[in-house]
Amino acid sequence: MELDPDEDLDEVALGEQYGVSRTPVREILRRLAGEGYLDIRENRGARVVPMNHSTLRNFFLVAPMIYAAIGRLAVQSFRPKQMSELQGAQERFRAAAKARDPYAMVIENNRFHEIMGEMSGNVYLQSSLGRLLIDHARIGHTFFRPTNEDMERRLHVAVEHHDAFIAAIAARDEDTVVDLVFEHWELSRENMEMFIAPQGMKADALVDGSVGP
Repeated sequence: MELDPDEDLDEVALGEQYGVSRTPVREILRRLAGEGYLDIRENRGARVVPMNHSTLRNFFLVAPMIYAAIGRLAVQSFRPKQMSELQGAQERFRAAAKARDPYAMVIENNRFHEIMGEMSGNVYLQSSLGRLLIDHARIGHTFFRPTNEDMERRLHVAVEHHDAFIAAIAARDEDTVVDLVFEHWELSRENMEMFIAPQGMKADALVDGSVGP
């Protein structure tokens, strides 16, 4: 979360920072590229995957469908150990929310949904979910920084949604899980749209009120 989308990565600088040669750095960059975090361009090196209009449009278009499919299969296929892992991720997310730690919230929120993907047992959906979670995290760290009462309320609702997911999956209530998916997605979508398209500043906020026409 420290690097901006489209930011270039310097292999030499990374090697010096971590005390390794360029060969392991390149191997790690290739692995990160395979996981969807980086884009490696021939003769131009690696960069953080861009987040442009096309990326965002595709993200908003398919995310709810993939999350819903994951939810249905999670209900059908989860194992007791995975349920324990999901509960653990939720407790860490709850603690991070209480501490107002945005980075911890991003990590634990992603882990919560990643575990739901593992519960589905479907490698095709898990791959798509992993790519979605990258951009969900990149946008999500912005609205995990509550700045007013409405954002505080939304954060509280997100924690409640996670609790409800756990209860519905444990009860093998597929319809409730899918309903929760769309409620939870709508909450995330509204939060992300608030960041992407913030309310415009008033023109007079940019000048000294004492200045005449």
